[in-house]
Amino acid sequence: MTDTTAPAPRAVRAARRRDRRVYLHARPALLALLAASRRRPVLRLGRRTVLINDTDTYRYTLTRVPLDRTAAGTTGGAARELAPRGASLLFDQRGAAHREARRAVADSLGAAGVERLRPTWRALLARRLAPLAAGHDLDLVPLARELAGATVCRLVDAAPGTDPMALASAAADAAAAAVRDHLPGPRLPGTAQLAAMAANRLRALLADRTLAGPEEAAQHAMLAVAAITTTVAALPRAAAWCATAHLWPCAADDSLRPALVRELLRVTAPSPLLPRVSAANTTLAGHRVCAGDRLLLVARHAARAHDTPPDAHCPADPATAQLVFGAGPHACPGAPLARAQLADTLAALAPYRPTVVRARVDRRAALPSWRTLTLRATTSPSTPVGQR
Repeated sequence: MTDTTAPAPRAVRAARRRDRRVYLHARPALLALLAASRRRPVLRLGRRTVLINDTDTYRYTLTRVPLDRTAAGTTGGAARELAPRGASLLFDQRGAAHREARRAVADSLGAAGVERLRPTWRALLARRLAPLAAGHDLDLVPLARELAGATVCRLVDAAPGTDPMALASAAADAAAAAVRDHLPGPRLPGTAQLAAMAANRLRALLADRTLAGPEEAAQHAMLAVAAITTTVAALPRAAAWCATAHLWPCAADDSLRPALVRELLRVTAPSPLLPRVSAANTTLAGHRVCAGDRLLLVARHAARAHDTPPDAHCPADPATAQLVFGAGPHACPGAPLARAQLADTLAALAPYRPTVVRARVDRRAALPSWRTLTLRATTSPSTPVGQR
């Protein structure tokens, strides 16, 4: 019988230490700032920046506070870099246009959309995981990039022969250039120009490989950036947690896997920091916030990723776990896709019970990520359960 008991505390601590490396090596200043401020529900940094850690305040900000969806340094501002002049995209829209665009994206990424896309990544997993059965090591990061790129190609109906890895690389470059405007601290000279150039390359690639016009190509570029960066960040980190904290039995259990997926996405918090700008005067946890103030919403803290490890047997409240994808009208419509991809990846890996033999942080990625995560199987799918 498969052992799905809770992992030992020592294994959980080791998994947490390993996962912290993606922050320590790539964003040490950011991790230090978050660690120093996490006990404060709301903290003002300087005159115009407010850090938000508290779960309830985070949710209130996203659902009740008017936000400037086009401000520089926000997700909407970054989306504008992907759009031709005068066009608008999902992240920078308001009112009816925003609701209509969200419905269209939700339809393509909802249950029916996920089932349409699922054969794409399942076929890739079956092919790319085969070396594990032959006793070879496998770097999960290139697999995650190919999986993400192939899924987006299918999502936007890219022309046959479109290289998923080229698309993933272009999206990663665009995201890495844009994220420099999101993080606290001074901007390096030329940041805006580099972001614009990377966005142009991604737009051009999608326009060349689809029948999309300029605005539709920009919409596709936005979806590519969001889907690819999230997948490439989340899948390897979740697998590393499973390998280090001995969570593969839960990943192999059909009844526990959905809860494990939600928990791993909560703990890895692929987008740990959501940059927003207030569009009105308000008060958050007793702190006065003025229109134009920059709001740094720490999804990692709001979802309790920093102090509550993943537990498929006793998972966090779904409303709390969902916070890593935002809340209310600002929730990410790609959450079902992210959960489905992670669930299928863990189900495919679980029979091998892989362990991590090499891990290297990606220092330039937009989101906290591994550059290399090499796995080695400790068993094979043909091994009887009792001998694993």
